Amino acid sequence: MSQSPAIVLETERLRLHEWDDASWDDFIRHTNTPAVMRWLGGLLDGEGIATFRARLDSYSEKFGHTFWCCRRKDDGGHLAGEVIGMVGLKRANQEGGPQGDHEIGWRYREDSWGHGYAKEGALASRDWAFRGLGAPHIVALTVDENESSWGLMRRIGMHRRKDLDFPSKEFGGSVVIAYSMSRDDWEQLA
Repeated sequence: MSQSPAIVLETERLRLHEWDDASWDDFIRHTNTPAVMRWLGGLLDGEGIATFRARLDSYSEKFGHTFWCCRRKDDGGHLAGEVIGMVGLKRANQEGGPQGDHEIGWRYREDSWGHGYAKEGALASRDWAFRGLGAPHIVALTVDENESSWGLMRRIGMHRRKDLDFPSKEFGGSVVIAYSMSRDDWEQLA
C-alpha cells in the first residue's frame, strides 16, 4: 500500500503537499494546456515535462522546499479532492534575475480560476516564507502581459520592482518583471 505524499501546508480549502507520480500526472494533464501555458513558454513536450519535474525535485533536494502540489480538500466543494495546480517557494535562479532570493510562484488549472484558490495558496506560501524560513524578503516573477499573475502579486501585498526586471531566454527574450515583499511589509499586514 502506497503512502500519501507528505502535506506541507493546509489552508481552509487546500492541501499543499510533496509530489508523487499520480499527483504529477494529474498536474500535467490539467496544466499543460494552451491557456495555462500561454505566458510560461508554451506547451511542454515529453522532454520539457521531464526537465520541469527534475527542476522541481532539485529545488526540494537543495533547499528543502519547492513549488508543491496543490490539491483541493476532499470536502465536497468545487474540484473536491483534485489536483488543481502548484504553489510554493523556490530560490530564484533564472539567468539575469535576483539569484538566490526566495521566489513565490504558482500555476493552476483553468477550471480552478476565479475561485480564489491561487490567492489562498499564495498567501499560505508567503506566510510560510516569513514564518517558516525566516526570509528577509520574497520575490515573484512573471511577464508584463500576464496581468492575472501580477494582479495576484499585488493582492497578496507585493510591490513592483522594476530594478529587478531582466530579459529571459526561457521566455524568448521577453522581459521578466518582478514584484517583492519585505519582512517589514509583511509584518505590517499582521
